[in-house]
Amino acid sequence: MELYGYPLKAKFNQPRPPPPKVLPATSSMAASCKDRTPYHPESFSTPWMPNSYYKAAALNPTLSPLTESFPGLPPTKMVPFISERPGGAFGRHTLDDWHRSQLSNYKESETTRHKAERLRADLSRAIKDVYQQAKRSQGESTQDLGERVNDIEYWKSELCVELDAMIRETNSLADMQKRLERALADTEGPFQVAHKCLLNREKRMGIDLVSDDVEKQLIQEIKIIRSCRERLQQCLDTVNAQLMCNKEARQELEKDLADKQLGHHIDSKCYQLKNTSRGLHFFKGVERIDATVSVPETWARFTDNNIFRSQSARAASAKLRASTESLLMGTADEMWRQFSKVNDAFTSRITEIANAKSKIQTHLAKTRQEIFQIETKIQVIQKTIRDKEVQLKVAQTRLDERTRRPNVELCRDAAQLR
Repeated sequence: MELYGYPLKAKFNQPRPPPPKVLPATSSMAASCKDRTPYHPESFSTPWMPNSYYKAAALNPTLSPLTESFPGLPPTKMVPFISERPGGAFGRHTLDDWHRSQLSNYKESETTRHKAERLRADLSRAIKDVYQQAKRSQGESTQDLGERVNDIEYWKSELCVELDAMIRETNSLADMQKRLERALADTEGPFQVAHKCLLNREKRMGIDLVSDDVEKQLIQEIKIIRSCRERLQQCLDTVNAQLMCNKEARQELEKDLADKQLGHHIDSKCYQLKNTSRGLHFFKGVERIDATVSVPETWARFTDNNIFRSQSARAASAKLRASTESLLMGTADEMWRQFSKVNDAFTSRITEIANAKSKIQTHLAKTRQEIFQIETKIQVIQKTIRDKEVQLKVAQTRLDERTRRPNVELCRDAAQLR
């Protein structure tokens, strides 16, 4: 029960209960005293007594009031003037009885007044005690509200600090995500170049279609680029999942902070309410409504769990950013070193082929010179052969003529053999 205002003009959240019926009502002396009216028989009545008239008027309201012209009762209805009872005409009490009755009334009245005074004193003490208790309860409630407001402000500041840190970490991780996407897209160019180099080298002909160091380095470069792309893609998927965790933790922090701000506003408003504040009303039965869903321990633990979850997500995000940075540097260095090896292999192979080409060209020139000399010699030989044809003709003509020698003259002599 909450008290508002001055104790003599107090207002309560519930209607004031009826006063306890300790003593009878003291509005009149007749109500607090015993009936001391003398006894009168019901059959005894006299027309000259007003009480008799009032009783008769109460029984028969049609009777008209008595006037001076009242003719009196008829003789047939007249009551005998003197009673035949042995006690006399009227049943009167003695003077001592009257004094005793008055003293009894005085004593009973004094006792009743003392009881009423004690009751008033008890009521005053009860009102004062209730006022002090209500004031103390209100002060304790105000103090509890102040402590509650301070607790909410503390957790609000903790949530704001953690939320700012989470926003910065999420932005940094989003930048790292963009770097990963660019790095993954940048690997497509070197991969296509290495693949085209292998395809173009397949156009070599003859003995030049060899499996040299250039081909090995190109194949190794393609393998390295594929491996780097797979690792970058896995890291990108992990970063995306971590971003979702960060966003969920951020949403929980923002929701908790919004609830804290609204709760802080309401509790601050309640803390500033006074007995003289405006907008105070009765809300019947509001104290019986329990819409709470937590206690101070679970309330603080809920916010602490949100902050701990956010801190864990931030730590995992920072660790992931460091590993991603290392992965970017490692993959870039690995692909660059392989690119340098491919270039060195190409340079060495080109130099080797250029030297071989130069030597072949030298040998080709010498071969061409030798062919020219041989052709010249052939021409000399052919000229010499042409020059010897006459002598051949002479020798053949001689041999032919000597075949015509007769008989034994066909001798194999020195001229025949030469």
